[in-house]
Amino acid sequence: MAPLDLVKLTALMERGRGRPEIKIGLIDGPVAVDHPDLVSENIREIPGGAPGRCAHLKSTACGHGTFVAGILSGRRGSPAPAICPDCTLLVRPIFPEDTLRGAHQPDATPHELAAAIIDCVGAGANVINLSLALSRPSVRKERVLEEAIDHAMARGVLVVAAAGNQGVIGGSAITRHPWVIPVAASNLHGRPVGGSNLGSAIGRRGLMAPGEEITGLGTAGEPRISGGTSVAAPFVAGAIGLLWSEYPAATAATVKSAVIQARGPRRTTIVPALLDAWAAYQVLAKDHP
Repeated sequence: MAPLDLVKLTALMERGRGRPEIKIGLIDGPVAVDHPDLVSENIREIPGGAPGRCAHLKSTACGHGTFVAGILSGRRGSPAPAICPDCTLLVRPIFPEDTLRGAHQPDATPHELAAAIIDCVGAGANVINLSLALSRPSVRKERVLEEAIDHAMARGVLVVAAAGNQGVIGGSAITRHPWVIPVAASNLHGRPVGGSNLGSAIGRRGLMAPGEEITGLGTAGEPRISGGTSVAAPFVAGAIGLLWSEYPAATAATVKSAVIQARGPRRTTIVPALLDAWAAYQVLAKDHP
């Protein structure tokens, strides 16, 4: 099954392309904003971190940031899923282009990530996509990150985060936070991929989205294929952007509830429900006729 069909995004995407006033914060590597398959006029850089525009197209950080950006803001009809091209993409780079070589999932320190989250909130993001993991965690440093996510919650900014690709049962300071929507990766049959992290918090409050053999934007002019929870997370963040574009008066809590509970009662397993974007749309339609 096609990735967009698996999570019922196709019908929602037929309704629209998003709204510029709905802003998605991308905390990732820099983006090849001149890529012909990106809607560059809707991409804004948040200053304060690494440069937002790729200086080296062959760098791993550039490749990662561009791939995730394509899922969120690619042009419709491009090789990328291109979920919400008319939403504004706020790029807040956190990975320098000389890092990530050989890494399965990019990582950031709690302090770096906390600063980036606060910057995205200050720039007016409605939802933030975290396709990354924590490096060098500690209780003291994690408290800084938890305070940043608390700040996002207080401002009504949703946070979508990759569950991780270590193939373990457990979580992190990111996925354990009650405001965060953790995202596990599924194959195209809707079952968890072998490397995706699972766990109690991920199962109760999270979602699954396509994360195996996903075609997206490469930086060398040709499409590339990637996978993992870093790829799954923007399917959820992009769906939230589209849903909020349809119902811009909805609160963050309402949108979050619609996305998580669209599949039915809260789950009690370590495996989260598969994203159902169309069911979430129907939930919001009942609350906002």
